Amino acid sequence: VGNKSTVVADTMNKIADEYKCKFVFGATSHQMKKHVFEGTKTIMPHQTEEHKAEEFEFEPNEVYGINVVMSTGDGKGKEMEVRHTVYKRAPDVTYLLKTAKARQFISEISKRYPALPFTLRAFEDQQMARLGVSEAKRHELLEEYTVLQEKKGNCVAQFKFTVLLLPGGAKKVTGLPLGEAEKNIVSSLSIQDEEIKKLLAQPANQSSKAKKKKEKGAKKEEGEAAA
Repeated sequence: VGNKSTVVADTMNKIADEYKCKFVFGATSHQMKKHVFEGTKTIMPHQTEEHKAEEFEFEPNEVYGINVVMSTGDGKGKEMEVRHTVYKRAPDVTYLLKTAKARQFISEISKRYPALPFTLRAFEDQQMARLGVSEAKRHELLEEYTVLQEKKGNCVAQFKFTVLLLPGGAKKVTGLPLGEAEKNIVSSLSIQDEEIKKLLAQPANQSSKAKKKKEKGAKKEEGEAAA
């Protein structure tokens, strides 16, 4: 809380550089609200002159979905020539579709998936889904999730988690643990930056008691130094 989004993005890039990786372009993290999991506040580690995220300050009682996608390549994935099957309803666009199948398709989306993404496999009537998605895309009623690929020989890793910015500190509430992989997968590289080491040593879930104790210790050290 109180930090700038650009500071967080820069820190994420520094960590990636330590492991000689790049954040994948287009992989962004967003503020989350009720029925909105990709809000306007965006953290974008991999930016270009044409694509930049507006800087903002983190505030108490906000929720963020952190999406970490790193590549051993240049992080510029190319769209694969495969059929896209995951979509999300564009909430700000309305249009009365012409065919009955397309109208039925959009009506079902509005009932079952008004805010969250969905896969075409979720629809029992596949003919309706195929016809409906084609017409809905033409009129920009849907946002599609493209399938990207890195250059051959490069590796891509992704993990996601949700963070609550509470008055007493940050709290990680979702995200699968690495389990045995954390012990078995050992990198030949390691963090060398001392400031980043200190940052990563902090617990993911900060309690208000630990925060007050830390602040009290810092004030005590300042007092001793002044004396």
